[in-house]
Amino acid sequence: MLRGPGLHFPAAPGAPSEDSIYQRTAAGRPLVPPPPRSRRVAGESARAGSRSPGQGKVGKGAGAASMGEPQRSTRILVTGGSGLVGRAIQKVVADGARLPGEDWVFVSSKDADLTNAAQTRALFEKVQPTHVIHLAAMVGGLFRNMKYNLDFWRKNVHINDNVLHSAFEVGARKVVSCLSTCIFPDKTTYPIDETMIHDGPPHSSNFGYSYAKRMIDVQNRAYFQQHGCTFTAVIPTNVFGPHDNFNIEDGHVLPGLIHKVHLAKSECPMPGGEERRWLAQPLLTPALPLPTGRGSALTVWGTGRPRRQFIYSLDLARLFLWVLREYDQVEPIILSVGEEDEVSIREAAEAVVEAMDFHGEVIFDTTKSDGQFKKTASNSKLRAYLPDFRFTPFKQAVKETCAWFTDNYEEARK
Repeated sequence: MLRGPGLHFPAAPGAPSEDSIYQRTAAGRPLVPPPPRSRRVAGESARAGSRSPGQGKVGKGAGAASMGEPQRSTRILVTGGSGLVGRAIQKVVADGARLPGEDWVFVSSKDADLTNAAQTRALFEKVQPTHVIHLAAMVGGLFRNMKYNLDFWRKNVHINDNVLHSAFEVGARKVVSCLSTCIFPDKTTYPIDETMIHDGPPHSSNFGYSYAKRMIDVQNRAYFQQHGCTFTAVIPTNVFGPHDNFNIEDGHVLPGLIHKVHLAKSECPMPGGEERRWLAQPLLTPALPLPTGRGSALTVWGTGRPRRQFIYSLDLARLFLWVLREYDQVEPIILSVGEEDEVSIREAAEAVVEAMDFHGEVIFDTTKSDGQFKKTASNSKLRAYLPDFRFTPFKQAVKETCAWFTDNYEEARK
């Protein structure tokens, strides 16, 4: 069910304009033994019956109320609601994952500039969220990060501080922020886990963004220590899916590859008029073979050897809802496919080529930087909670994402 007209801000200095409209839908540490057996994720009906104690577990102090306990209606504010993960959460909620009494409010940069403290506070005062999923960030691909590390640091630090402090000031019971595996040390042992975040400096290519994201973990711990707040974070691996940023210069590797393949297919039609001759044949005459050399060359930046764990945005959305409702630790949790599902950039490119039926030449430009070679993450903590969670197979998720991009090419971010 869609809810009424948008919320409107009062005319105040620095506040968003009166025509600001939210898209609203009312549809929705170290691992400590013994692990909790909470297995409920979006789309499952049974709720977990118990949780185990552990370091950093939130008690019955400020911000400690669980979404499963009797309480006033739950209003969940999602910052970055128009982005990749925000749109995935919207879909999962709209497809039936909303619980009774939940009111979901999705906002984007059109609703408030979260680098501005006054606008952020005005947003939170108006929405009065009980829970927050914080996705908003200045993001970009490898080469943009390398060029603008200072910008990534400053803007993200401002956004994160404004959001967390505004959530505290309006009495939000829980905040779940989104980190990234790039926060982990560059020089480390693998697989990385939640205990290793602050063990050394991140990779130099995107240190501005990485340190800004790390500071969310520091802030979460400080809000808990000083005020008892239930502020936590998730650490997804490389996310992709519909509504991604497919900009070749600015986006991440997989959506960039999808866009490149689309362009390579469209830039070079079949040679020598073969396509026209093939399509114009009478149906009862022997068919000319469909040419297989379609498309210009696809250039992949780097050697193709670096390895990544990719998670489909719709899988991540389901896990976000579980964290919001069930995960009660301040320490962050890695949300990722297993180590065995790690793929190389070359394998990712091959999956895109197959999904989009591309038959042109694939070239790896080794003059371009590879970035960090690997960031293999352990999902053992997640599996202790959700041993039966099933991720969408990588090739299927790539195929669905490619189909979405092709069908929505004009509207897609690129």
